[in-house]
Amino acid sequence: MTQTITVIRGDGIGPEIMDATLYVLDALKVGLAYEEADAGLVALEKHGDLLPQATLDSIRKNGVALKSPLTTPVGEGFSSINVALRRHFDLYANVRPAKSFPNTKSRFPSGVDLITVRENTEGAYIGEGQSISEDGETALLTQKITRKGSDRIVRYAYDLARKTGRKKVTIVHKANILKTTSGLFLKVAREVAAQYPDIQTNEMIVDNTCMQLVMRPEQFDIIVTTNLFGDIISDLCAGLVGGLGLAPGANIGVDAAIFEAVHGSAPDIAGKGVANPCALLLGAAQMLDHLGQPEKAERLRAAIIATLDAKDSLTPDLGGEGTTMSFAKAIASRV
Repeated sequence: MTQTITVIRGDGIGPEIMDATLYVLDALKVGLAYEEADAGLVALEKHGDLLPQATLDSIRKNGVALKSPLTTPVGEGFSSINVALRRHFDLYANVRPAKSFPNTKSRFPSGVDLITVRENTEGAYIGEGQSISEDGETALLTQKITRKGSDRIVRYAYDLARKTGRKKVTIVHKANILKTTSGLFLKVAREVAAQYPDIQTNEMIVDNTCMQLVMRPEQFDIIVTTNLFGDIISDLCAGLVGGLGLAPGANIGVDAAIFEAVHGSAPDIAGKGVANPCALLLGAAQMLDHLGQPEKAERLRAAIIATLDAKDSLTPDLGGEGTTMSFAKAIASRV
């Protein structure tokens, strides 16, 4: 039975890494059909809208999308496309694994294998209630944290721990200072944690978390936190394992899910055929897990690791002289 997914090629290097990713997925014989949809600058040029209704309809119909990086114009009154997608489909769980890979520019060649689970639909990152005084001297921002939002993201993290055999969840907060918002998140997180006695629970203030990640990342298994903290922490974790070129992300809701590379569209190297497709490939592996194909997902991850280990056709950012597609073909040969 063929599963249709929405494919968003994106901007900059997006089409190149998407071509590479679909090539590998086809070699893996995962039984997917692709329905293409536009978003980002290409959509603005073609349809006059960064996020056309037809794209939203496609994602709603298929329930799953694979997305390359999108560009939101800066300083022109446009809102973030990624935030709009997350809010439109209530994609409340942002899941970003960080794992050590061979032959990468990592601060920790081994020992990093963690997942950041970030609340995706509320908190300071959403930018609600922004205002500035008439004299331009004072800016305000409202931060909203709800019991519902806190409960479901923490529950997602503990369920993920059980599902993947992980043993510890670290609840990251700033309740010592942000006593209402972060305080509510921590209170709800403790209530949820008590329902999972088989999973070890740890609590950590966000600033200490950042220090501990740099010093001893091996102590972490799953981190669960609010939106803005999770945005910062997950990029820090990517830095531990070689950068955003190895950083995938999943945005999960009840009725839809979007899988992506979390790096930008890199317009400076667009069209040169040297972009690293690993982040989107790893996002595709998350998608296969979501679609009930964990064996294929593991085969894909193993092929990426084997190709990195063999230094076969690596792209320049990984120290090689390969192209986006030659790297993809090397991975495809190992799936």
